[in-house]
Amino acid sequence: MSSRPLAVGLGLRPDLPVERILAALAQALPGRRIACLATLDRRAGEPGPLGAAAVLGVPLHGYRAERLARVPVPNPSERVRAALGVPGVAEAAALLAGTGPLLIPRQVVGGVVVAAAAAPG
Repeated sequence: MSSRPLAVGLGLRPDLPVERILAALAQALPGRRIACLATLDRRAGEPGPLGAAAVLGVPLHGYRAERLARVPVPNPSERVRAALGVPGVAEAAALLAGTGPLLIPRQVVGGVVVAAAAAPG
């Protein structure tokens, strides 16, 4: 598997604890280098994602729903579209924060949706 750093998109329910986010990342991306995390702007200000980024020592990018909605994603979720008006958060956030296509399509691990694209640089 490639050692290129990843831009990781996260789809999160409100108030997920940092431990759950870190556990999901470890399970979904074992041994992979994470360059940044990205999610919906309203989740980016919560303690869980902020704490996960701090533990990993990476930036956390938050994107407005309107911007996420403009990103075509390969695995849209009707549930997310109904709730937030976007086809998907994790894949769209990964694509916005990264470069090129998704390297790891959306997967749900412990209630956390994880997707990844190559990190810039």
